[in-house]
Amino acid sequence: MSDAAVANRYAYALFQLAKEKQLLEPMEEELRVVREVVSGNTGLNTVLKSPKVSKQEKEQLIRKAFSAVNPYVLNTLLILIDRHREDHIAQVADQFITLANEEKGIAEATVVSTRLLTEEESKALSSTFAAKVGKKSLRIENKVDSNLLGGVKVRIGNRIFDGSLQGKLERLERQLLR
Repeated sequence: MSDAAVANRYAYALFQLAKEKQLLEPMEEELRVVREVVSGNTGLNTVLKSPKVSKQEKEQLIRKAFSAVNPYVLNTLLILIDRHREDHIAQVADQFITLANEEKGIAEATVVSTRLLTEEESKALSSTFAAKVGKKSLRIENKVDSNLLGGVKVRIGNRIFDGSLQGKLERLERQLLR
């Protein structure tokens, strides 16, 4: 079974449970933290993937590291370890977040700008671009790139909307060279 199929199966089961228990929001936030911890901590990944570390030691480590999370989230992590699927934890969290976003009509967006956006600018971008991709709103992650010159680049899934001055200059250059 492919990695994506495995992650999807566990995420979908957890998602259905979250909906049933009306815990979608808190579990999504907890899984964002889990994803960040697992993705950003190479030492933790090394221990979880090590065949020299017993399953019980890995379970103890997960219990200590994520003691504050919802029992359903913790049990899912423990099941992944029990079934030797430790390397799928971040993918399960990603897939759960995707399912939760689809349920709420939200899309994840990365906005690259020359400076941090204000709250009003983020809201304006969210309402404008959410309509373009058929969603209710966007969850915006703002990244600063001083090489942009001006304007913004918005990435939603695999779609990129380039309204940057740099992008406009590149398009103009291509037109002139034709």
